[in-house]
Amino acid sequence: MRYRTLGRTAIKVSEVGFGCWTMGGPNWSSATGQPIGWSEVNEDEVLAGVKVGLDAGVNHWDNADIYGNGRAERLLAQCFGKLGVNRQGQVVATKVGHFKGTAPHAYEPRHIRNQCEQSLRNLQASHIDLYYFHHGSYEGPGYDALPHDYLAEAAGTMHELVKEGKVRAIGQSAYTPEDFERAVPVLKPDVLQNKANLRYDEFVRPGGRCQKLMDQYGCSFVAFGPLDQGVLLDKFDPERPPAFGEGDYRHNRKDFTREILLGVRRKLAVVREQFGISGTPDEIIAGLSAIAQRWLLAHPHVCSTIPGFRNAKQAASNISAATAADMTPAQMESLRQLFAD
Repeated sequence: MRYRTLGRTAIKVSEVGFGCWTMGGPNWSSATGQPIGWSEVNEDEVLAGVKVGLDAGVNHWDNADIYGNGRAERLLAQCFGKLGVNRQGQVVATKVGHFKGTAPHAYEPRHIRNQCEQSLRNLQASHIDLYYFHHGSYEGPGYDALPHDYLAEAAGTMHELVKEGKVRAIGQSAYTPEDFERAVPVLKPDVLQNKANLRYDEFVRPGGRCQKLMDQYGCSFVAFGPLDQGVLLDKFDPERPPAFGEGDYRHNRKDFTREILLGVRRKLAVVREQFGISGTPDEIIAGLSAIAQRWLLAHPHVCSTIPGFRNAKQAASNISAATAADMTPAQMESLRQLFAD
C-alpha cells in the first residue's frame, strides 16, 4: 500500500481507503422519504472485510453521521475493537450536514458540536481525524431555503473544533462546482470529496473548476464512487438488471438499466483488451477495479479512493489497486476519451 498526504496537513492516508456508507444498512431521508442507505449488511461479513483492508495497509475509513443514523460509525468502532486495532495509525473521517436531528438546520453551530460529540462516542475516539461538511448547500438539503446563511458560522465552528483538538483536518463534500466555489474560500478545507470515476469525472477533470480551486487553496481530493457502485466492474447482467430493496439508495438510480449496463459493458471490453485483463470472474472484477482506481489516482490532487464494501470478497477487490502499476498520461487520456463517447 502506498500513502499520500492530505492537503497541507501531515496526515497520510492509504491510496485505497474504504467507504463505510454500506455499513449503515437501509435508511431513508427524513426530509424527502427517499432511500439513502443500502441493503442490510451482515456484521460478521463486514468485520471480515475490515480485516482484509487492515491486512493490506488500508488506514483511511470514510464515514458519516447519516450512514444508518450512526450505525456505520458504531459498527466501524466495534470492528476495530474486535480486531485489536491500534487507532493511532488509522485515519477515520466522518461528516456532519445531512442529519439535522431536532435542530432547525444541520449546520447550526450548536448542532455541529452536538454531532461531533456523538460521532466521537459512536467511533469510540478522542478526536476525528478528518471532519467533513457533508454538502455545500448551507441553506438546507432537501428543505426550503432558509433566510439565514450558515456558512460563516459553520466554518467558524469547525475551526474552533480543530483548535480544541477534537478535529485534526477539515473536509468539504459537495455536489456542484458552485457549492465548492462558495464554501472553499470561507471554510478553507484540507480536503474536497465528491463522486469521481471513469463515467463521471467533472470534479477531477484537468482544467476544471474544482481543479483550479484545489490549485489555489492547496486541497487534496478524495474520490467516492470510484467503481460507480459496481457498474464499472461489469458484475451485473444487462439482461437481468439488479433490483434493490426499500431503503437502498440504488433503488432509484437510473444506471442499472439494460441499456446503460450494455453500453458500459462494451466499453469495459475495450478496457480489458487494452490492459490484458482476463481470468476468472473474480480476477476480472479485481482487474477492472484496479484500473478504475489507478485512473483516478493518476489525477493531480487525488489522494485516495474510497470504494464501499460489504464483505471480504469485495474488500479484496478494492485493494487490488494498491499494488497495480501507475497509469501513464496516454493511458489516462485513452480511457477518458473512451468513456466520454
